Amino acid sequence: MKNKKGILIGLILGMVIMGLVYQVNFLFKKKTIVETRTEIIDEESIATKVVERATPSVVTVSMAKNMSDTFNSNPANVEQDIGTGFIISNDGLIVTNKHVVADLQAKYKVVIGKDETAEVVNIYRDPVNDLAILKVDKNGLTPVVLGDSDKLKAGQTVIAIGTALGEFRSTVTKGVISGLGRGITAGNVTGAEKLDDVIQVDAAINLGNSGGPLFNSSGEVIGVNVAVSSNGQSIGFALPINIVKQSVDNFRNTGEFDRSYLGVAYKIVTKQLAEANKIPVGNYVQLVMSGSPAEKAGIKEGDIIIEIDGQKITDDNKVSLAKVVNQKKIGDVMKVKYVRSGAEFEVEVRLEKKN
Repeated sequence: MKNKKGILIGLILGMVIMGLVYQVNFLFKKKTIVETRTEIIDEESIATKVVERATPSVVTVSMAKNMSDTFNSNPANVEQDIGTGFIISNDGLIVTNKHVVADLQAKYKVVIGKDETAEVVNIYRDPVNDLAILKVDKNGLTPVVLGDSDKLKAGQTVIAIGTALGEFRSTVTKGVISGLGRGITAGNVTGAEKLDDVIQVDAAINLGNSGGPLFNSSGEVIGVNVAVSSNGQSIGFALPINIVKQSVDNFRNTGEFDRSYLGVAYKIVTKQLAEANKIPVGNYVQLVMSGSPAEKAGIKEGDIIIEIDGQKITDDNKVSLAKVVNQKKIGDVMKVKYVRSGAEFEVEVRLEKKN
């Protein structure tokens, strides 16, 4: 009898425990589902808030030009949207890519918001980077907030806004930072230039997005969309905003974009690449511009620059040619140490203005 009672009590206790376990698991799963939904809602609300706040500061760049008619040679005025830009001051300064406004024979205007237009009265083109500042005669504009591109990390969420394909204004795309410190060649049919230390993203960046802002999840501009890879899908690039800030500061102080340049294009030699090829970590010189300070100092293609002014070049791009040169002034002298055919050399390079 006692054994039967014990068995019965055991069964009841087992059922109670199983019920409690089931209830706990149910509550845990419910909590997990709620938390997941909350995270999704939070992520979506962050993106929508960034777009709502940023859209009034993003402009479409439009070009007008007289073109000869193919059949009767009569000039015809052609107007089209060609790129994107963003407002950096309430008195009419706008940043875009230099290649967007490369045609010196064309006239440009910007479209602010849905249909408000403003004629571009002056263009300041950066001789070193693919940047340009447009000046429009309009006050009371809403500028963007500029972030800090030195703090970026791979995997960070980014949002791009621009006039995709020169047709769809205020197009929003979202992705992550895929890589940092990349080197690319950017441009269009009028020319191209080598750009170093750019941000790689997987957010869709199409023709027409050039010159548009790349935002972080806080709504700060951390880059200028500059190019999309023609060799791969979901690979876009942006100039770090800190380079832009240096250019803008220089422009505000001098009224010009005069900046120092070294005159090389390079590729980052990572630790892994260095070990595989038995070469030092540094910046591998791919191209030396004719008549540049680098050529005058004797630097050649194939050299690996390993140190600048006593600072060792790092494979994480915290110390690189582009970053050091961007902090220098015209006429400054740099000590550059490089490796050629296994031997180390050190030269002094006087930085010059790029014509």
